[in-house]
Amino acid sequence: MHEFTVWAPRAKKIAVKIGDALYPMSGPDERGWWSVPVKEAEFGMDYGFVVDDDPTPYPDPRSTWQPNGVHGASRLYDQSAFEWNDHQWQGPPLTGAVIYEMHIGTFTREGTFDAAIERLDYLFELGVTHLEVMPVAAFPGDYGWGYDGVSLFAVGDVYGGPDGLKRFVNACHVRGLAVLLDVVYNHFGPVGNYTNKFGPYLTNRHCTPWGDAVNLEFAGSDEVRRFFCDNALMWMRDYHIDGLRLDAVHEFMDRSAINFMEQLSCEVEVMSSTLGRRLVLIAESDLNDPRVVKPREAGGYGMDAQWNDDFHHALFTVLNTNGEGKGYYDDFGSFEKLAKSLTKIFVYDGQYSKYRRRSHGRPVDGLSAHHFVGFIQNHDQVGNRATGDRLEHIIGVDCAKVAIGIVLTAPSIPLLFQGEEYAASTPFQYFAHHDEPELVKAVREGRKREFAAFGWDPEEIPDPESVETLERSKLNWDEKGEGHHAAMLEWVRKLIQLRRRSVSLNDGDPGHVKVAYDEKRRWLTMDRGLVTVMCNLGNEPMEFENARRLPVVLASRDDVAAMEAKVVLPPNCLAILSGEK
Repeated sequence: MHEFTVWAPRAKKIAVKIGDALYPMSGPDERGWWSVPVKEAEFGMDYGFVVDDDPTPYPDPRSTWQPNGVHGASRLYDQSAFEWNDHQWQGPPLTGAVIYEMHIGTFTREGTFDAAIERLDYLFELGVTHLEVMPVAAFPGDYGWGYDGVSLFAVGDVYGGPDGLKRFVNACHVRGLAVLLDVVYNHFGPVGNYTNKFGPYLTNRHCTPWGDAVNLEFAGSDEVRRFFCDNALMWMRDYHIDGLRLDAVHEFMDRSAINFMEQLSCEVEVMSSTLGRRLVLIAESDLNDPRVVKPREAGGYGMDAQWNDDFHHALFTVLNTNGEGKGYYDDFGSFEKLAKSLTKIFVYDGQYSKYRRRSHGRPVDGLSAHHFVGFIQNHDQVGNRATGDRLEHIIGVDCAKVAIGIVLTAPSIPLLFQGEEYAASTPFQYFAHHDEPELVKAVREGRKREFAAFGWDPEEIPDPESVETLERSKLNWDEKGEGHHAAMLEWVRKLIQLRRRSVSLNDGDPGHVKVAYDEKRRWLTMDRGLVTVMCNLGNEPMEFENARRLPVVLASRDDVAAMEAKVVLPPNCLAILSGEK
């Protein structure tokens, strides 16, 4: 027997359809819930909801399995059937994390959870502690980035379905790797979202880049918030996920007395106590507002960490001297701003932004840098470029080594994007698979218009709807042991090893970071306790004073000259000096 429930305050009548049989549901109660126990229902059976006089059976908004696609019937799935081997698992602390972002569909040629398992030993040996998996909730079509999910409780069958995800997480934990899952709570995809058939999940009183906003504050919002909180708790409880990365929280339109993020962080804390293991929440936020990561007790929303785009933009614009200064990059481009991102976290913490044409941000006071995630590549910063070209394609391998050296010695939590560690030659391009001709056309034309404004030839823009775009974006693992790919991999491995064993590099206090720089000669030094990082991005060798007479323990090039009281760096080189034993 199974008891079916669904929130549908708008409905006059609802029935569950299993095969040809209809089972009328009782309700609604005062909050809009309907229910019916069905004695004949068993795990593995397909079902749908028939709403009012519409004969079409619609998938369950909380369906945990959509093997027939997001438009098809839901299937009853037994969450308790899987046999886990991670009962004593306790994940590594986020404060000492090295995060690795991956897209299951392009991480391997097969594009499945099971295929990704075969690469986990490699990631552990590299020194990665946390795998951040791009969204896996069911979406329409055969491939995509995952940010157009519509069946948010169901794991996409294209990757291996719910059992596939459990095998992947179990295998990660057995190898000592924590798993973070990217979730999208700010919108539903444009196709296959049937929640509006049941209730006010969306509201037209706010508008987002994807249309109507998720209803977090108007009539019915209690149950909408319950929907997303229950989704978060499901991943952590039933799939043993160690934490979530919340996509674009700045698009949460919520003026409630208790912000949605605050509610979610409170419920996750309770779940963490119940399960007896640490669970974390990471936000993607464009607000430059430290309240996102401040503890609830201090008036914040209680997120454990957030992505820091200011650090990326400051570092990228210093490295890339080819004049990419359009859009948000107009606000960056100096060593001064890079230095501020290393010492103050946010570059814009109340200053006027030319790009935004208003003052932006708020100072980060009294918070550890371990509340912020720093990166030079991620799915957005690579995939949202016109051709998905990676950093080393833009600035060269030597400069890319400098960039990753800064990321892995900066005070914030470092994040690497799949393939970055070996300077992958494959791009990561935007791809999506839609079955509605009008939407296919709109996506193609919109992509061309977007980049034509930046001077790109429309014919050079990859077709996002083409399977070839997906195939081009799959990592080529055969190259990681060859030439400059192998050299980059060894550089990253040594950087991670140094970070993991260094007390100074694990100090998250931004006040302990001292930075000096020269805009004209293009050099920067960063002192972090007993560790000094020296960086020369100029065209000539640069001589640095080594007053503390620290030995060079790691350098991105072989031709570094280290004397007793000075160090000479060739162009586009980073060296790390350490007094730690």
